[in-house]
This record gives sequence, C-alpha cells and structure tokens, in this order.
Amino acid sequence: MTRRRRYTNPGWGLADESRPAMTPEEARLIQELVVDTCGLSHGLDSSFFLERRIGPRLEALGLRRARDYYHYLRYDPAGPAELETLIERLTTHETYLFREQYQLDAFRLELLPDFIARDDGRKRLTVWSAGCSTGEEAYTLAILLKEDARLRDWTLRVIGSDISRKVVSTARRGQYGPSSFRSTTEYFQRKYFREKDGKFAVRDDVRALCSFGQMNLLSTERFRVLGHCDAIFCRNVLMYLSAEARQRIVDAFYDSLNPGGYLLLGHSESLLNVTTRFDLVHLSRDLVYRRPL
Repeated sequence: MTRRRRYTNPGWGLADESRPAMTPEEARLIQELVVDTCGLSHGLDSSFFLERRIGPRLEALGLRRARDYYHYLRYDPAGPAELETLIERLTTHETYLFREQYQLDAFRLELLPDFIARDDGRKRLTVWSAGCSTGEEAYTLAILLKEDARLRDWTLRVIGSDISRKVVSTARRGQYGPSSFRSTTEYFQRKYFREKDGKFAVRDDVRALCSFGQMNLLSTERFRVLGHCDAIFCRNVLMYLSAEARQRIVDAFYDSLNPGGYLLLGHSESLLNVTTRFDLVHLSRDLVYRRPL
C-alpha cells in the first residue's frame, strides 16, 4: 500500500534509508517547541536521543527530514495531536505501588496527624499526585488514607494527573501486573487488590476516592479546577523540566495549597535553585515544603 503524502511541497518526501541526519538547527527547533509546550528539557540537548524518538514518527507520517516534522507539528491541523504523541515518546512513566516508602511513612506518621490536629471541623482532605503516571502513586495514597481510622468520617479525595492521556487511561482502569507490586507488602496486596484476568485490580472503595485527568503542568491556569489541596506529591517530575518551567509550576503549586499544606518532591529533587515562598520543613523521615499558616 502506498502511503499518502500530506503536503504538496516537493521537499517533503517519504522516509527512506537515506534520511538525512538531524541538524543542530532542526534539533533546536524541536527542542524549543517541546520546552514551550510542556517545559520538558532533560535529554533534549542530545540530537541522538531526539533522532531515536522521532525516527519512527517520520516513517509513520511519510516525512523525510526532521525539519519536515517540525513544520508538521507547527502547521498541520493534526500537529497538536502529534505533539502529544511526541511528548509521550520523550517522557518516562516508570512507577510502582508504595514507591519511596520513607516518604510515605513521613506522610502517614507526621503529616496526617498534623492535618487532623489542625482540622477546623470540616473534616476534608485533598491530596494531588501531580505526574501520577499509571496511577500507582494515587492509589497508594488512597490506601494510606483508608488505613487511618481517624479519617473514617472525613471527605477524602485523591487527584491524579499526568500529561499523557495513555497513562491516565491506565490509571483509571486500576489494574496492575506483578512489577507494580515490587514494594507492596502481602498485607496491602491481599486487602486492597483483587486478582482479575491475570492482573490485580484495585478495590472499588479505593478507586472511589481517586479521580484522574490529563493535565500539562505548564498549563497552570487549569490548577484552579482542582480546588485547593492539602498535600501535593510531585515526585521525579520537576527534575526533567527547564528552570523557567520549574519556577512557574512551583509558584502555582504554592497557590493551589491550603495554608499549612505540603509539597513533597522526589528523593533527588529540591527547590534549592527555585525562588519560592515555601518553608522548608525537616521531618524525622524527610524534607518537605510547606505553605506557611
């Protein structure tokens, strides 16, 4: 079957084995487009990395050069959808249940008691997993909330968001294979998951606490639709973003938190080079950032 060309420009031909190597200028154009769209910058300074990710898309679209692909992203009516596909290929979605246990212990043993002690009678708690990938982090947080007897008559809400529609769809299904349970105790797996079609499905009452949606964190104006949160987990996300994107997102996180709310980052991340209104709080198990009361 002959692949149709989308353009009449004779310089935009079909992909073949003689496809020219990506030039520094082509790499720069695509890098800038991705950074402007979602803030992602990690690894994009490598033309080899970009070529490996973009090559299959050139072939699929019948394009010959990286510059043709850039023009497609910018000017074709299907460009926005293709840009989502590209970002999907550039991002990492590795995660599992009960990841970074020391931080989960800090949340369970130090932050939850703080929220309970400061409650004004509303008995509401909202936690946001920003960059939730396939949903394991959000479900882990929901399980920890379910485990705390002091919260049984509270209104609990766990929000999961990710830039990838594909992983958000997986999160909504809530079904996982053995690799997702590498850090999960037998107690939690037996209590909160049911075997189904060769996978393990999260229990319905845990799923009921969670809602998932596609969100580009650089679209900070959308944060307001989530309402104010008490804790935001944004682990191993900011490290992949440009300095400008980190600053913008951290500022928006601050505004999205209730006074006294907490921002929790990944173990290799900090706000050291970010101008921030957050207070750094030293817990016995972790360092976290708090919006002052």
